[in-house]
Amino acid sequence: MLTADIPPNQTIYIKNLNEKVKKEELRRSLYCLFSQYGRILDVVALKTQKLRGQAWVCFSEVTAASNAVRQMQGFPFYDKPMRIQYAKTKSDCLVEAEGVYDPNAKKKKKQEEKAERKRRAEEVQQSATANGSAADNNRGPTSFRPASGGGDQETIPPNNILFIQNLPHGTTSMMLHVLFQQYPGFKEVRMVEAKPGIAFVEFEDDIQSSMAMQALQGFKITPQNPMAISFAKK
Repeated sequence: MLTADIPPNQTIYIKNLNEKVKKEELRRSLYCLFSQYGRILDVVALKTQKLRGQAWVCFSEVTAASNAVRQMQGFPFYDKPMRIQYAKTKSDCLVEAEGVYDPNAKKKKKQEEKAERKRRAEEVQQSATANGSAADNNRGPTSFRPASGGGDQETIPPNNILFIQNLPHGTTSMMLHVLFQQYPGFKEVRMVEAKPGIAFVEFEDDIQSSMAMQALQGFKITPQNPMAISFAKK
């Protein structure tokens, strides 16, 4: 067993990751995937020669890390099964590109992440404003359409296609694929290029789509973006 010699702690170490995935996309996808187990303090993924294909996820609670290790072992992430164990030391979460511990790294990273969160929030706000002004010109796929408003949702019968809203800028189909494929009957994700922030997820039947909706309603891909899930209007 991978974790036999390492005591449980708040940080998990992941290897055998797909090296072709860009660093920022990898970090977002890992955050998206593992935040279902608890609050994440940090995700470290570096693209240096030494640390390629590896990442660290730091949780606020040991129990969250333990659940992640147990339930996500071997999970096919970007077509490669993840190998997960507890990090050897807590400082693994602060590892630098050259592999040298830097006592100021955590402070620097917090400052960088604060700036990044501010930038993303501004992008989301700008995107929402742009989407609002272009709403009349953008239409969903011809095979099915989103509900025209929250009040109409009650009249839409359950069906096998979910309509996802309030996705943050930079969300990819793989990120949603990772989230929704955990539930039985998952078939595919369809993004709408003309209108960022929304997507459609198809299941085999309405019972399976309802289960996924209940489980992931309000799931936060980022702290500012709880997912809004409804049945698609056909």
